[in-house]
Amino acid sequence: MTPEPREPRDHPSPPSPYEQPYDAVVLAGGAARRLGGADKPGLPVAGRALIDRVLDACAGAATTVVVGPRRATVRPVAWAREEPPGGGPLPALAAGLRQVTADVVLVLAADLPFLSRATADALLTELRGGAEGDDGVVLTDPDGRDQTLAAAYRTEALRHHLALIAAEHGTLTGLPLRLLTGELALRRLPDPTGQASFDCDTWDDLSTARARIREHGGVLDEWITAAKSELGIDLDVDIRMLLDLARDAAHGVDRPAAPLTTFLVGYAAATAGGGEQAVAEAARRAAALAERWAKEAESGDPGA
Repeated sequence: MTPEPREPRDHPSPPSPYEQPYDAVVLAGGAARRLGGADKPGLPVAGRALIDRVLDACAGAATTVVVGPRRATVRPVAWAREEPPGGGPLPALAAGLRQVTADVVLVLAADLPFLSRATADALLTELRGGAEGDDGVVLTDPDGRDQTLAAAYRTEALRHHLALIAAEHGTLTGLPLRLLTGELALRRLPDPTGQASFDCDTWDDLSTARARIREHGGVLDEWITAAKSELGIDLDVDIRMLLDLARDAAHGVDRPAAPLTTFLVGYAAATAGGGEQAVAEAARRAAALAERWAKEAESGDPGA
């Protein structure tokens, strides 16, 4: 069962190491025939819809265009539909590009659960740093196959070749994406994680994605990311520091003190204006209090 739709939250995206302007087009209108017509972009992996995970990867885009049926998303986006609906990747891409103004665009499928901001930034950096004649950089999977819907392209190159294909065939509907990418001068970027290129086309793929999160020991990071996304928080904090604080409160005071103390730290940081420094200072003070409390209990000295 898919989770209840949520309204997008208009909160700032965290800064990206890639600082030059770019846009993103996310293709989210496929028929998902191998999933029995299920709403693939809305299927959850570790509590987050596939499309929201992809939108997080391109959070630094000046404009993000999602091509497909409108839905609640983790952040505000622009919407587009191909004509006719279900006409395939080329008309979908053309529809998305109509709202793109940056000279570089990320083109992403909506079913990439492990695509990260770091990988998206790597694609963009590789394109910016390459030769002027390069039209794009595509991610390659561990078997060396191109993932042309996990790529950074020069916007005008896409528009130019889409126009040529439309003129030659009289339409873009139903034509394969390789007609476009085969005309482009592309460079390849091997998947730096071995997982970023993994897509979910079947129920087995979805099960594999969910299992990999636990198998690779990333449950805590996934949970923190999902919770921050759900709560509309874009704040990187020292998780180890907070875990140590919770441990000290549990051991030195009382077990229920752990979650209550971390809640109070968050509340104190918010009232102090928020931000990483406010969290760190509140945690430092709470940790010092827990240490004093524990020493007092251990000493048994009324004058301690």
